[in-house]
Amino acid sequence: MSFRKNKLIVFTGLSGSGKSSLAFDTIYAEGQRRYVESLSSYARQFLGIMDKPDVDSIEGLSPSISIDQKSASHNPRSTVGTVTEIYDYLRLLYARIGHPHCPICGREISKQSSQQIVDQIIKQAQEHSGKYYRFMILSPVVRDRKGEFTGLFENLKAKGYREARIDKQYFNLNDDLVLIKTNKHTIDVIIDKISIDKKTIHTIRTRLTDAVEQALALSEGIVVVGEITDAGFTIPGKTKKSS
Repeated sequence: MSFRKNKLIVFTGLSGSGKSSLAFDTIYAEGQRRYVESLSSYARQFLGIMDKPDVDSIEGLSPSISIDQKSASHNPRSTVGTVTEIYDYLRLLYARIGHPHCPICGREISKQSSQQIVDQIIKQAQEHSGKYYRFMILSPVVRDRKGEFTGLFENLKAKGYREARIDKQYFNLNDDLVLIKTNKHTIDVIIDKISIDKKTIHTIRTRLTDAVEQALALSEGIVVVGEITDAGFTIPGKTKKSS
């Protein structure tokens, strides 16, 4: 009897035909036994080792994991990955060697320096078809988290910040802001609002660099550049068109 690796193998048959015995008492038992034997003697004393299955030989068997229907977890969001803790290793694997891509344009997402970000903004301003290119530099200090964030608002005002975008609406931080504690909120601090044209595009680099570096420092590495396409947009208020 042979099974192909990297394939989904299903055992079917009548009740009592030996499906569970083959899967749990033979294949899993031998895989788990071989894995435990590969560990040091110190580690083996903390792990139970299963009896050798009643077969002549098994070849090419990898370490195995067994999950039965009587799982100890009652969390409805549990998966095979979370129950076996493989999910933690997969998350670490993708975080270290993965190459994230933008779900909208498909381009690879990579870390950029503050000067590279400034260069990208200036390039976008140069390619802008209108007379003025109006945009905001924002720092996302809260991303989809529950809370009232009263202390955060006081801290931001103490640092000299006056405006913020809270759940896609724009507010002055001096207003009496009351957020629902049980709801998730997204808070972007407005660092600067800039309007440039073809003549001033090359004189704005110092101001733009300062704003980008402030945003990166405040949010620990993330900056949001939002183009203002509503000519009558003011704060506080809600823009009609914004990207």
